[in-house]
Amino acid sequence: MKISVRWLRELCPVTLSDDEIARKLTFAGLEIEGRESRAIGPGVVAARIVKTEPIAGSDHLSICQVDDGAGTYQVVCGAQNYAAGDVVPMARVGAKLPNGLEIRRAKLRGVESAGMLCSQRELGLSEDHSGLMILPREARIGALLDELLGLPDTVFEVNVTPNRPDALSHLGIARELSALTGVPVRPPPAAPAGDAKVPAGVHDEDPQRCPRYVARLIEGVRIGPSPLHVQERLRSCGVRPIRRCSSSATRCTGSISTGSSARRSSSAVRARASLW
Repeated sequence: MKISVRWLRELCPVTLSDDEIARKLTFAGLEIEGRESRAIGPGVVAARIVKTEPIAGSDHLSICQVDDGAGTYQVVCGAQNYAAGDVVPMARVGAKLPNGLEIRRAKLRGVESAGMLCSQRELGLSEDHSGLMILPREARIGALLDELLGLPDTVFEVNVTPNRPDALSHLGIARELSALTGVPVRPPPAAPAGDAKVPAGVHDEDPQRCPRYVARLIEGVRIGPSPLHVQERLRSCGVRPIRRCSSSATRCTGSISTGSSARRSSSAVRARASLW
């Protein structure tokens, strides 16, 4: 199981180093089998595409005028999934990407390019290379991408044995770390549900095998991409973020080890033990 150490520290705010956390968990029976450092590094910032025009004689390259908060630069880009006004990650000249590529001034088709607009794969975030990584338009121009994504972070690969289902979540690992260090756990805050009637039923078909199934109505949900820090939390755990509803449910599962799913309120929910 993959866990984010940054997330773990929010639940149990220890001052130990990553190595010390790994050692304590391993000696407690939760062996850390591997680790991954996740960071993009300085020089990669949120930038707005001000203007774009195709390069004559090319079927895919375009010249982009890009504002990175410190100035406007000309960058040649081969992606097709963006438009003027979009906010994207820009690697400034001199930046070094996680794959080792150092960004330098270059000429493509005789056109000067001062930087690079990046996909998720080029940033080491995922294998998605279908186009540029599109950031929310409200992202602060010039902000470091690490800051927007909640990086840097370390990801542990934890070997959870069959007799420790309580450790199959970040909160479970945080409780274990709390017991080892004496630092109190800070569980995620929970707000009481209202008294409104839920326009759906919950039918538990096998109470012995599924003794507890909880549903809650959440209104005013706007469908769209998840916030950047939520997307990165899920990616760090090996999960591909999709939309807000599914990402929220998946984040709950990773946080508290309770099977979660998001459904439209117009349909009844049937609880089956086989689902969980």
